[in-house]
Amino acid sequence: MKNTDKFWQTKTLEELTPQEWEMLCDGCGRCCLVKLEDEDTGEIYDTSVSCHLFDSTTCRCKDYDNRFKKVPDCLDLDVSQVRKLTWLPNTCAYKLRLQGKPLPDWHPLKTGSSDSVHEAGISIKLATISEADVESERLGDFLCQWPDRVKSAD
Repeated sequence: MKNTDKFWQTKTLEELTPQEWEMLCDGCGRCCLVKLEDEDTGEIYDTSVSCHLFDSTTCRCKDYDNRFKKVPDCLDLDVSQVRKLTWLPNTCAYKLRLQGKPLPDWHPLKTGSSDSVHEAGISIKLATISEADVESERLGDFLCQWPDRVKSAD
């Protein structure tokens, strides 16, 4: 069932309740990717390697409530982070709303289905390897680009 409240259209990111903040996440999993930074340019690159807590079959964290204890550098995404992180995908709902843009048509808040992000080919579901299975010096072998489809009729 579609969300009829449409809080994402009427509230700023700062005004969202913690529950609304969580609902705004589309569940793509891209925040859980290991990223590499070019030391010379500062450019950030995605890999197809995910955090060891990421479950590729569900596209969710295996221990979301304890992730900061188990992964000290896990991203605690808040408004200030959304403002400064240049590597957030163009499809990220937080980034889109900060820019005053509508949510994509495939966003779960619009479709009423948490599977719509996967069906649209935006998520990293079933497309990653755990960092536990990759030697750190081989991370460069896993560089990749993920799709950026943001079409919306909001």
